Amino acid sequence: MRRVGDYLHRGGLTVYGPRLPGHGTTLQDLNRRRWTEWTEHVEQALAELQDRCETVFAGGLSMGALLALYLAAQHPELAGAIAYSPATRIADRRAFLVAALKHVAPHSPKGADDLTDPGARAYKWSYDAWPLAAAHELIKLTRQVRRRLTQVACPVLIVHSTGDRTIHPDSAPDTYRLLASRDKELVTLHNSGHVLTVDSQWELVAEKTYQFVQARVGQAEIGESGIR
Repeated sequence: MRRVGDYLHRGGLTVYGPRLPGHGTTLQDLNRRRWTEWTEHVEQALAELQDRCETVFAGGLSMGALLALYLAAQHPELAGAIAYSPATRIADRRAFLVAALKHVAPHSPKGADDLTDPGARAYKWSYDAWPLAAAHELIKLTRQVRRRLTQVACPVLIVHSTGDRTIHPDSAPDTYRLLASRDKELVTLHNSGHVLTVDSQWELVAEKTYQFVQARVGQAEIGESGIR
C-alpha cells in the first residue's frame, strides 16, 4: 500500500497504514489469527485516526478492502470507503475446501503472480506460501462482509482489474451492486493484476483515489482529512 499511501500523503492527506495481526511476521503467526482480530485491529486504527482527523476515509486491498467495507458498514460517519480488488468472491473454488485442508497441511504452495509489471515485485511483499488456517479465516470474513454490504451507505470507490486471477471476475461488480450507497463508483482496469496498488497502473489507482477523496471533502479541507 506504500506507493498509493505516499502519493496521497504528497497531496496533503494524513495516511495511516496499520499492520494487521499475523502480517509481516511468520506464516505460523498468521495461521494462529482469527478474522475478529483483524476487524478489532482496524476498529482501533480507525479510532486513533478519528482522534487526529475530522474527516476519515477507510481503504484497503483484497482482504484490506473487506475490512474497509466492514468499517463502512459499522461506522456510517465515515466520509467514504475505497475497495481495491475486493475479495468478496474468490476465483479459486478450492478456497472453500480450506476448512478441511487446514487439518491436513499448514500451508500450500503459491503459483505465479499476475503482475503485468515485473518491476512491481520490488514493492510487493508476501509470504512464500498460502497459510490455510488463515485462508479459512478470510473466507469467514468474506461471508461477514457480504452480509453487511447492504448496510454500507457512505460513498464508495471500487477499483478492480480484468487481469486479476485471485478474485472472481464478478467480485467487484457484485460488491458494487449490493452496496446501499447512492454515491458509488466502479473503476475497471485492463493492464493490472490483483495487487493493482503496485502494478502497471498504480499511479492511475492513486490518482482516482485522490480525486474521490478530494471531491467529497473539498479542496479547503483536504489537509485536515485522513485516509486509512
